[in-house]
Amino acid sequence: MKTALLFDFTVNKANNTVNVQREFNADLALVWEAWTNPEILDQWWAPKPYQNKTKSMDFREGGMWLYCMISPAGEVHWCKNDYLKIDKQKSYTGLDAFCDENGVVNMDMPRTQWTNSFTTVSNDKTLVTIVAQYQSLTDLEKVIEMGFKEGFSMALENLDQYIEAKFMLREQNKTSNKARVTSYLNFDGNTEEAFLFYKKVFKTEFIGKGIQRFGDIPADSQPPVDESIKNMILHVELPITGGHVLMGTDAPKEMGFTLTKGNNIHLCIEPETREEADRLFNELSVDGNVTMPMADMFFGAYFGEFADKYGINWMINFQNR
Repeated sequence: MKTALLFDFTVNKANNTVNVQREFNADLALVWEAWTNPEILDQWWAPKPYQNKTKSMDFREGGMWLYCMISPAGEVHWCKNDYLKIDKQKSYTGLDAFCDENGVVNMDMPRTQWTNSFTTVSNDKTLVTIVAQYQSLTDLEKVIEMGFKEGFSMALENLDQYIEAKFMLREQNKTSNKARVTSYLNFDGNTEEAFLFYKKVFKTEFIGKGIQRFGDIPADSQPPVDESIKNMILHVELPITGGHVLMGTDAPKEMGFTLTKGNNIHLCIEPETREEADRLFNELSVDGNVTMPMADMFFGAYFGEFADKYGINWMINFQNR
């Protein structure tokens, strides 16, 4: 999946700014969600080996994100971002600061005013333009000396990995546009055990590409897949009674997934037309919780997911073939 992604990092000392342009292999809706959803931010915002942890987030004008970065030794560094202006799926501006766990600002450290703008490059690519503004040249030089470029670059690479895993976990091996309904199951590291059990019970064989593992993700992906999860299951398909298909994956936290009882199974509908995909999505999601709006994905699908008003999880997946 790896393609050349624009990354331009410029320091402008004349106006005390850092200017960044960075492309991502995903549609605008998903990239916006990754920058504004605390559960996703916690998966990529901190450069490795640090971990990010959100204490609270109120994403609205006048709201605040209070979070910390935790070192491998357990040292905790608190930060806050006060949201100043938000134009949904277009841009947002926030004033970031070092602080304590209650959000009291450390006035001895520089503050960063972020303005992040999101632009669609194509159906499968989004450009984020970032302007980090500082009050003085001294503040700018201090954050550069602290390793701003290196740390931020690593965080953006974490987001690349999150996006790649997000899509590859959902990529279907369907060979036609004939409508079907499948069940997509998520497991906490024992997908292979479960599917070998189902295979024995239903006396069927795996279809598609068989068992695919995280280690099958191209070796040149950046950042590379962690060794600890390479043997976990990326995707598997098994037909059961009546031609119904079970699909499954492991959902490791290292790849940005939080597995809880209730979110570990989705009904996946694959309609014959794009129009039917929209109809099903719009009607089933009324009064529900949309986690990913319908959008064209780089792997050739028109895809969305949500929980309906009864708490049932759905995927709508139309293959553009």
